[in-house]
Order: sequence, then structure tokens, then C-alpha cells
Amino acid sequence: MNATRALGRYGEDLAARRLAGSGMRLLARNWRCGRAGEIDIVAHEGDVLVVCEVKTRRAGAHGQPMAAVTPAKSRRLRHLAECWAARHGGAPPGGIRVDLVGVVLPRRGAAVLEHVRGVA
Repeated sequence: MNATRALGRYGEDLAARRLAGSGMRLLARNWRCGRAGEIDIVAHEGDVLVVCEVKTRRAGAHGQPMAAVTPAKSRRLRHLAECWAARHGGAPPGGIRVDLVGVVLPRRGAAVLEHVRGVA
């Protein structure tokens, strides 16, 4: 595994722990929908299906993680969420929400995570 993939995997692991610790029930990680792409984390929060994109950056490298989610990326995430729902019995009563977890890894100290709900 190359360094970039390892960094992303580490950030996804941290995000999954944070989401589960906040009461979400994790359903899948790295779920693929053909050529449409991949969902980093799929979870339930109450009766809401949550599709979560995780962006991990080292402090000072490539800007803030949140800036990586462009309007095109938001549309793709919404499409992937609909694909998940179609393959798993439809949208739940609470609907579908797309979240983002940004992970910044400083040179020293603990990672900083920011969870933003409803980005797309």
C-alpha cells in the first residue's frame, strides 16, 4: 500500500471510530457502485441513511480537507447514496444525508477531526 492510500485508510479508521462513538451504526466501508465510485462510510443515524466522505490531510499539505468536496463531488456522492439505497431496499423513513469528515494530521499530537452534516 502506498503512503497516500495508507494515510487515507488511517483517516477513514479514525472517522469510523468517531462516527460509531457518536452513536451511528456503521453499515459498510469502501462500498463501490461500479464505475460511479466509492462511498467511504455508510451508516445509520436513527432512521437516516448517512453516506460519509472522509478527507485526510497532513497539516499544511494540500489545503483543508473540506475544500476537496467540490460541487461535482457532491453530486457524485448524492448519486452514490441513491445507488446504495436502490440496492438495499430503498431510502429509510428519515431519508439520506451526505456528511463529510475532515481529518488533519499535525506534525505532533492527536489528529483533528471535523464532522460536517448535510454537505450535499
